[in-house]
Order: sequence, then structure tokens, then C-alpha cells
Amino acid sequence: MGRPGLDAVRWIELPTTADERGRLTAIEAARDIPFPVLRVFYMHHMVAERGGHAHRDTHQVVVAAAGSFRMGLSDASRTGLYLLDDPARGLYMPPMVFLHIHDITPGAVCLVLADTHYDRDRSYRSWEAYREALRGEGEGAAT
Repeated sequence: MGRPGLDAVRWIELPTTADERGRLTAIEAARDIPFPVLRVFYMHHMVAERGGHAHRDTHQVVVAAAGSFRMGLSDASRTGLYLLDDPARGLYMPPMVFLHIHDITPGAVCLVLADTHYDRDRSYRSWEAYREALRGEGEGAAT
């Protein structure tokens, strides 16, 4: 599919100001995030691992707004493990990177900014479907 995979994954430092009252982090699309943000969602009260999928055409920035968790990312040829534990730093992920969220601390909040609206049919929901798509089979249908 000619995707950059893990080569494009990178940390994004989010603008944060601090004073005696605490810290404030503001995120602005087209300034701090490398794409227009069309969807924001967050996961909280997580009691089990998350992920286990890859988005066909969605760019995302993931932030640990509270607590911490690890993200295992793969482009089928390489795997990377990232600890998200700083609300002033996000992890950029391009399309077609398989993700798995684990080692979630109690009270963790996973904030995600995405450049597409949600469409389950635009993601590969298993490792096998993802690998098949990378091989060029099943181009027309995500599972």
C-alpha cells in the first residue's frame, strides 16, 4: 500500500503554560496537530486492553490526558512500544498502523484527535485482516 508505517510515528510536544495554579495545555489544529481535526474522543474508566485494529485512512494524535498506558504499534514489518504518560505530549500515528493499548493505569484517560469521522468499515479489526490488506488482498473491504 506504500504507507510510511512506523517511520511516520512521532512525538508531538503540545504547547503548555504553567503558573502557580497549575498547567494548561491547548491544542490547535493546523498549528499543533499536523491535520484538520474532525473528531475528538476519549476513553476512560478502562478496565481492559483496547485497540486491536488499524485505520485505513485516519491520521491520529493520541494523548494520555491522565494516567498512563503503553501503545504497541506495528506496520507488519516492525513493532514499536510507546509509553504515554505526559498530557503535554502526543503520539502521532499515520493510517495503516496496527495499534494495541495495554498496561493501562487506573484512572487513565486516552484522548484521541483524528482527521476523519468514525466509520467502522474504514478499519481493519483483526491482525489477519490487516495483514491481508497489506498484501493487497481484500483492498475493497475492511473487516
